Amino acid sequence: MDTIQALILGLIQGLTEYLPVSSSGHLTIGANLFGLSGEENLLFNVVVHVATVCSTLVILWKKIIWIFKGFFRINKNEQGNLLLNEEQKYVLNIIVSMIPVGIVGVFFKDFIEDIFGSGLLIVGCMLLVTASLLAFSYYTKPRQKENISTKDAFIIGLAQACAVMPGLSRSGSTIATGLLLGNNKEKLAQFSFLMVIPPILGEALLDVLKVVKNGFENVSAGISVTALSVGFLAAFISGCFACKWMINIVKKGKLIYFAIYCAIIATATLIYTFI
Repeated sequence: MDTIQALILGLIQGLTEYLPVSSSGHLTIGANLFGLSGEENLLFNVVVHVATVCSTLVILWKKIIWIFKGFFRINKNEQGNLLLNEEQKYVLNIIVSMIPVGIVGVFFKDFIEDIFGSGLLIVGCMLLVTASLLAFSYYTKPRQKENISTKDAFIIGLAQACAVMPGLSRSGSTIATGLLLGNNKEKLAQFSFLMVIPPILGEALLDVLKVVKNGFENVSAGISVTALSVGFLAAFISGCFACKWMINIVKKGKLIYFAIYCAIIATATLIYTFI
């Protein structure tokens, strides 16, 4: 992987991690077009995923500070019983949302990858699923709730667990599911981006263990430190823009355009696969 390829793939990761178009699907398409192997991409994928986590921390720093300030505050009622405040309920919802993807990531991720792989055929099919989900959430108008309940957090977490499939957008799945449940658009977008931080870091840790197991020199043989640095910066900067942009898009309810985009890319990918 050269520096230009790292720049392009870093931009793709940063943008598509937040936009509901599947970062894994786009990275797979990009890697195939560049003729890059999975082993060569492993270390690079770890770096750019960590970069997008950093961009989330930068854009949502006020929300994160609010959570940390309130999380350690002790609240009691008149009888002296402990009560959960809003910040603690928020953290509880994030933890609950992590349960499904944690189970899938630890016990079934390799099994799913072995069965479905990350080829263009499955990516194209899953992009069609993403397009359908986004379109359905756009045309369905449930009554909006002010706060995300623990039950909704778990259901949104189930959607995130399904997004382990390459081509099925993580942000698209979680946001569309939350909208179908009737959650507040802006709060849902923020929750969707914050709930993804622990799974991304966990996935990165698993990939690091693979790097160690396979030998760092073998995995990093096809990519330089310069290319990794360029990929990280590209993913971080584009991720900052995409994260902020996506929150505004969800607030305005314009996900239908991404449904059309996913349908077009899916069709092109499937045609390319069968030619």
